[in-house]
Amino acid sequence: MLDGPTESRLAELGDLAGRRCLELGAGAGSIARWLADRAGPTGRVLATDVNTRYLPLDAGFEVLRHDIVSEPVPDGPWDVIHARLLLVHLPERHEVLRRLAAALAPGGALVVEDFETTFRKGLLAAPTPEAEALIDAYQESVVRSAFPAHGMDPTWAGRIHAAMLAEGLVDVDTIVHARSWQGGTAGALLIAANIAQARDAFLDAGMSAAQLDELDRLTRDPRLVVRNPFTYSTIGRRPGG
Repeated sequence: MLDGPTESRLAELGDLAGRRCLELGAGAGSIARWLADRAGPTGRVLATDVNTRYLPLDAGFEVLRHDIVSEPVPDGPWDVIHARLLLVHLPERHEVLRRLAAALAPGGALVVEDFETTFRKGLLAAPTPEAEALIDAYQESVVRSAFPAHGMDPTWAGRIHAAMLAEGLVDVDTIVHARSWQGGTAGALLIAANIAQARDAFLDAGMSAAQLDELDRLTRDPRLVVRNPFTYSTIGRRPGG
């Protein structure tokens, strides 16, 4: 769902053979595996997450249970540090970015990818006017209340570029990606996952339990088509190298 654009972006870094790569918030390890394939036997890839249960132990990369907020950046310096949909969740995002920038080797690249959720017009097609109104209410709640209540900053993605410049990184470059997600696909089902994880926050924002249940059902309706939140992918390099 998101790996294709991420892999294309990382490919812009050039030949990764022999490089030292740190993958933060590695999830199930798909990007760590991609990096390991390219770093090869002379390189090193370390995949970290606060929950490593989904990370394979035999996929050519190291695994470390690690909390980037409360623990130091794992032993560097690193030629590549990648974090996708991680910093947006962390109230300490600026401090974390500062430490990641400092952990780069000269010429090393920091790649941060996060959703920008302030653009509310994410509905492309809906089965009924009522469904359209419900999606609009959901998106308004996301920006206004539900995500901020969990420490997320809906504006963060658009400020990564400036944050990297402020940390002294150079050749900073940002691209923005979005595509359509049909009901029933993994992308559309992110709405259902958000509701499950932050249900109380949505209720506090004024949505009813019936509305949330209907949203959950709607995400499986193939007549629904939404645009994913704009994904900002920003690369900055440490001077030197």
